Amino acid sequence: MNSGYLKIVVLTQYKSHSLDRHVTKTWYTSPLLGNFIAPVPAQQRRGPHWYLGSADAIYQSLNIVDDEAPEYIVIIGADNIYRMDFSQMVQHHIDSGLPATVAGIRQPIELAPALGVIDGEGGVVKNFLEKPKHAVGLPDDPTKVLASMGNYVFTTKDLVNALREDAANPDSKHDMGGNIIPWFVERGECGVYDFQDNDVPGSTDRDRDYWRDVGTLDAYYEANMDLISVHPVFNLYNREWPTMTMIDGSLPPAKFVYGDEDRLGHAIDSFVSPGVIVSGGEITRSIVSPHTYVHSWAKIEDSVIMHGSRIGRSSRVVKTILDKNVIVEEGAVVGVDLEHDLERGFTVTESGITVVPKGTVVHK
Repeated sequence: MNSGYLKIVVLTQYKSHSLDRHVTKTWYTSPLLGNFIAPVPAQQRRGPHWYLGSADAIYQSLNIVDDEAPEYIVIIGADNIYRMDFSQMVQHHIDSGLPATVAGIRQPIELAPALGVIDGEGGVVKNFLEKPKHAVGLPDDPTKVLASMGNYVFTTKDLVNALREDAANPDSKHDMGGNIIPWFVERGECGVYDFQDNDVPGSTDRDRDYWRDVGTLDAYYEANMDLISVHPVFNLYNREWPTMTMIDGSLPPAKFVYGDEDRLGHAIDSFVSPGVIVSGGEITRSIVSPHTYVHSWAKIEDSVIMHGSRIGRSSRVVKTILDKNVIVEEGAVVGVDLEHDLERGFTVTESGITVVPKGTVVHK
């Protein structure tokens, strides 16, 4: 929306009710101007199957493209966190005269084996290397490679042609990055846009190039921790390019009660949302979502707490993600003994983050 694009479709597939509700209640624009932000589920318009891949999801939704008839289409993934002015990338695409453009971000060359690396020359993608073991650095910075961000701009008619050809290929995985982009690259018709050239108002040298792929629980946890540092690398306080969302406007401010030496309701290096009550508990380096109640002598450390959780007296929550409406009973501990957490059916990530499912009661 900050980029000025107000005709947005969110393609969803399964278990999408929570996302659909969030988009519907939060992201609404004036229909008087023909604007919309709409979640669109899989509709099986091209056969009795759900989405077979990201490219197939767009192919099955071409009826929307036909209805709106845009000259250009911006396609972005939903599992990355960054700030970007897409209008600058679109203008770059138009100026290039190429039918496809992929955004690339500079990453340390040692990360190349885990990335899709763009090999470009003169603004044109010459090769797309999927997780190369021996990547070559950039000409102007041999310590970096240009990794695909999963953001694309297409001239509509060319994208539609590529999607139709891909849909007819039984050997295709129908993936945007794995099939459609290589289709354009093979023809010398894919340009590259360097993310470092994107100038977002209000950004600083520290947060300008921030980009996180949150496709794993560990990455999601780290992205949350990024927000609460003294000088965050993803700055939510940029008033010139705000991160727009909506929290229930009827919620009261967060409340901290009890000020005794051994019973002090407080939070340090943390985000505490509206509707939270910290009643003699302690929150450190954590994010606490609305409607959460932290009882006396409870301690939350290095954790992400979702909506509506209840943290009982004298309990401890350490390096843990609590999903919505979790109850941590009085005296219970989670995130300290990882073997015990696994025995209780909780997920423990490779880096040692415990994840407690929605609605769980954590017993002592």
